[in-house]
Amino acid sequence: MSPPPHPRVAAVARALAAAGAEGEVRTLPAEVRTAAAAADALGVPVGAIVNSLVFLADGAPLLVLTSGAHRVDVLQVAALLGVGSLVPAPPDIVREETGQPIGGVAPVGHPAPLGTLVDVELARYDRLWAAAGHPAAVFPTSYDELLRITAGTAAEVGGGLLDGTATTVGGDPVPDASPPDPAGAVAP
Repeated sequence: MSPPPHPRVAAVARALAAAGAEGEVRTLPAEVRTAAAAADALGVPVGAIVNSLVFLADGAPLLVLTSGAHRVDVLQVAALLGVGSLVPAPPDIVREETGQPIGGVAPVGHPAPLGTLVDVELARYDRLWAAAGHPAAVFPTSYDELLRITAGTAAEVGGGLLDGTATTVGGDPVPDASPPDPAGAVAP
């Protein structure tokens, strides 16, 4: 008999079921806190990993779902939204808004709905993998399903690709991650 799932993972599984998602939550043998580690554990390209990044847009929380191989360009997204400021949310705000820890933030299962942008780069992959409320839990999905279950808006959220080593799966940048480039792109 396996132990019951972590409460946050169970909440995500319930949210997925309620939304009619097709994939089931999968527990990995170990925590995977980077897109590269998740891709390696799952045997998939890093671009097929969904990073769930929380930003503050003029102080209001915003969830940006981006490819693990893609940078979020904060200036581009701020212009798209018509806001003056777009900054990564600090860890305490991420947990408050999502109920989940950095490294395990899922696209769904939050205490209240979050405005969500979904990176168009994710459409390149038939199967995507997203965090499920804990750094050792993931679920498979598709781009269309991700848009549907999050009520997200498809958007071009960046222009630069990463080598996959500086991103997190379901969270903010890893400390000492790639610095912003002169155009304002931030490693997710």
